[in-house]
Amino acid sequence: MPQEGYIEIIVDGKQGQFPLTPDTYDIKDLIEVLHTVEGLVFGSLKNQRPTMSYSVLEGSVRHRFKTTFQSALTFAAILAQVQQSNSLDDLEATTAKAFEIFQISAQKKNVEYRINSSANQSATVVINPTTALIRSKELWANAEFYFYGTIVDAGGKGKANIHLDTQEYGLLKIATNKSMLSELELNPLYKQYGVRATGMQNLATREIDKTTLLLIEIIDYHPAFDEQYLQSLIEKGTKSWEGVEDPDTWLQQLRGNYEV
Repeated sequence: MPQEGYIEIIVDGKQGQFPLTPDTYDIKDLIEVLHTVEGLVFGSLKNQRPTMSYSVLEGSVRHRFKTTFQSALTFAAILAQVQQSNSLDDLEATTAKAFEIFQISAQKKNVEYRINSSANQSATVVINPTTALIRSKELWANAEFYFYGTIVDAGGKGKANIHLDTQEYGLLKIATNKSMLSELELNPLYKQYGVRATGMQNLATREIDKTTLLLIEIIDYHPAFDEQYLQSLIEKGTKSWEGVEDPDTWLQQLRGNYEV
């Protein structure tokens, strides 16, 4: 069994006139923490994360998430980076977004979050109403993207979206509107499509903020493997190389003095 570690999110504040404790902590606030912690700790790899278990302890409200020591160590490095730079600009978009959610929550509810890891207790990030952990807007710009994959889910009672399973980016959740989905003539589920979408992209790293994706268009996409065409290209190329004993010398002669 791998060595264990843990991540803690400690909440200090009041619920009305009463100090926060596990008994006075509202279930909506608990759900917000549980919903955000995966992206905070594992970023875009949250769907591939190791097992996490949860307990709530006294000491204001201490959310403790047990996981592998390696995960705790990796997250400790992220905390140390944020603690030193007081910035979210160098973080993966999903992780940065999670920190921003805690920042907004601290300002809205007038509470303080202290986030730490068992792998390095000194690397503690404190988020309260006066801190300003946000991403620099000038590093992010709206961009247009083309994704290719299989639509595995579409719709939604409130906010409509599609879930596109791609080879390059994994599962993408792309916001849309109900009218666009209702205009589709055929059921798109479990079929391959091209998807045109907008979203925010980091100008320095080219990373896409997957939480900002908005659907523009669904494009029919029918990739096909034409074996006959491929064989014709191979035969054509083979004829060009007939009688060539030294391909390197032959190519050099064709290029002349031109250097690649």
